[in-house]
Amino acid sequence: MGLDDARAAAGDAIDALWRQVGRIATIGPRSRRARRFHRFGDGSAICFPVTALFGEEYIDVGEHVIIGPYSSLSAGVMPGHVLDHTPVVSIGDRVLIGKGSGIVAHDRVAIGDDVFTGHHVYITDANHGYEDPDTPLGRQFAPSRPVSVGAGSWLGHGTVVLPGAQIGRNVAVGAGSVVTGVLPDFCVAVGNPARIIRRLVPGEGWVKVDEPAGRPPRPSDEPQPAGEG
Repeated sequence: MGLDDARAAAGDAIDALWRQVGRIATIGPRSRRARRFHRFGDGSAICFPVTALFGEEYIDVGEHVIIGPYSSLSAGVMPGHVLDHTPVVSIGDRVLIGKGSGIVAHDRVAIGDDVFTGHHVYITDANHGYEDPDTPLGRQFAPSRPVSVGAGSWLGHGTVVLPGAQIGRNVAVGAGSVVTGVLPDFCVAVGNPARIIRRLVPGEGWVKVDEPAGRPPRPSDEPQPAGEG
């Protein structure tokens, strides 16, 4: 066997081993780690490898949920943080969270049934403050503000959902959008901050939303600091 053949064989073996490791290390309903969760539904999986995972006792995972590899899922500021209620994170049934995504909750993040996301989506109810000029911003915390994502919604690749965001049912959020406020049921939103460009109107179907020039800014348009990392 030549050097190239040996390298090819080694590559195939490493690839097969890595895939086998992924299957074994994925967290499923019968995994020991799944027992730490407040609830971990049948048919669900948190794929290997996981970037960060703590506060499982405050997290509900529904049935047939898939959370992609290299994702983060946490409840609380740090491992061992004792919270005063549960669940802090709730994920409904048949949810798909894309690879490399992060869900960080200090108070309440609720994701409804049948929500799908692209890769590298970030959802958080926590933020850093900036009021004290003598304290590094990383050590300042703003009050947490609950976040919800309604059933049947889609969050495109790289979407960021910040504290206080309330996304309705069957909402499509375009890739790279930053959601800071309220998006009602059955709409399409894009941009930073996310703004509605289409809505479902009974009897008319999906109609384009034209905002009048010079409208006063809405609360959701106000600049927001980056979410808790």
